[in-house]
Amino acid sequence: MTSKYPLALVERLAGVEEVECVTPDLNGVPRGKVMTAAGFLEGRRLQLARGVLLQCIMGGYPPTRFYGGDDGDLVLSADPQQIHVLPWSERPRALAICDADELTGGGSVLSTRAQLKRVLAAYARHGWRPVVATELEFFVFAPHADPLQPFQPPHGLDGRREAGFSAFSISSSNGLRPFFDEVYRCMAALGLPRDTFMHEMGVSQFEINLLHGDPLQLADQTFLFKHLLKEVALKHGLMAVCMAKPLGNVPGSSMHIHQSLVEEGSGRNLFSDQQGQSTPAFRHFIGGLQATLADLTLLFAPHVNSYQRLCNPYASPNNACWSHDNRTAGLRIPASEPAARRVENRLPGADANPYLAIAASLAAGLHGLLRQIEPSEPLQGEFRVPDDLLLPGSMQEALVRLARSELARQLFGNEFIEGYLASKTLELASFLDEISPWERRVLATQA
Repeated sequence: MTSKYPLALVERLAGVEEVECVTPDLNGVPRGKVMTAAGFLEGRRLQLARGVLLQCIMGGYPPTRFYGGDDGDLVLSADPQQIHVLPWSERPRALAICDADELTGGGSVLSTRAQLKRVLAAYARHGWRPVVATELEFFVFAPHADPLQPFQPPHGLDGRREAGFSAFSISSSNGLRPFFDEVYRCMAALGLPRDTFMHEMGVSQFEINLLHGDPLQLADQTFLFKHLLKEVALKHGLMAVCMAKPLGNVPGSSMHIHQSLVEEGSGRNLFSDQQGQSTPAFRHFIGGLQATLADLTLLFAPHVNSYQRLCNPYASPNNACWSHDNRTAGLRIPASEPAARRVENRLPGADANPYLAIAASLAAGLHGLLRQIEPSEPLQGEFRVPDDLLLPGSMQEALVRLARSELARQLFGNEFIEGYLASKTLELASFLDEISPWERRVLATQA
């Protein structure tokens, strides 16, 4: 059999029966088709309807005018660096992260992976290379069949469910050690380097930090890790949840993005000068984020539930203030050596599409760099957020802000923004069509 791929890859896929060819939709959900390994290695063309990229989180699509009246095809083109044998699959199976390309060539403007690649190309034209890292929080719950009931942590080795006293604990009493052992083995098999792991503040909530590197690679790794996490959890009779706020009265789950900027070639961090002091580029990057976060909030907080997380002003600040090593600011500058000076964007939730969130954060920074936007003064300690640095506090407000934003259209193109708005409008309408248990419990006998 002849193959379009190198011999090493052909040998690695020996025995593999099928290849999951997937690309992220606007919500970061893997969408695609399963192909025979023989067809994949021969390079048979694989096509996908254009509208799939705008599929709503609950299923369904906006009107066809948002993705072409004929809903024509895109080509799924596998990234040779992102073809993996799936270590959790009982039958030999592989996964390929694909670009969604137009039939005429080039990435589709509706593709969030293509949007990130465009942002990185804009940096490259100036001789700059962004470096990012993601911190992903998630919950691990017992199987959950009734959506009217709250999630429950699994039973631990002592027969009890965790009650919320385990933050930063390294105990194995929760009984999850076998699950995490397989998660780590799968990460190693897929080449996903991890930095640190810990139990977070919430009940059965955890955080994993991925090592800093190329933004596209980090987006791929985050995308792949979330898929891995859910699949391994199912094998262990568990439920891994990346909602922004799955439980009331406990912290939500974030996906903080750490960002720095280096000079192509030298690798010098452009946020620090030779004396170790911050540079104009550092200030302008922050200024760009401050100038754009309100318009782009819906890209970082894409669901109704995202704003439940943002109700907690400490753990999840919904502001565009910046501060040195202060977690109440939406833009935090972690304590570090000058060579590691970076900006942490604390707005995105674990439910955000990593490609889109990274693209939006970097596009905002580039906007500030090119226009030399000066940031506000940094705030420390307990502070009151100035009105002009408050971010939208609900999905409705974020939708309106994005719809009115000419800047968002300049950064991502009118077709993408209109399609994104159309899909999110359907999702919000679907949520508002339902009456919650709280409304029935409280209002039926009182209102």
